[in-house]
Amino acid sequence: MECRAQCGACCTAPSISSPIPGMPGGKPAGVPCVQLLADMRCAIFGSPERPAVCAGFLPEESVCGQSRTDAYASSAGWSPKPALARPADGGAAARRIR
Repeated sequence: MECRAQCGACCTAPSISSPIPGMPGGKPAGVPCVQLLADMRCAIFGSPERPAVCAGFLPEESVCGQSRTDAYASSAGWSPKPALARPADGGAAARRIR
């Protein structure tokens, strides 16, 4: 599945406990990440400053659904797993969303 343009649900809905540039304590659920740009892209995408949990997340039907509304609804209770590994492709699939 490709990431949906103009969505940003995965950068808003879940809580993230890892430090994020500009949010050293992470972010609570429902709060947009400070790195989320107006066009719903990540300002630090591909940067080593991007938290591993963000770099390791790949869009999937069970989380993203068919629309931005679906993605917010299904990810509202989502909490990233701290041991989430970087994808085998090094994040190449996720980079196609930029």
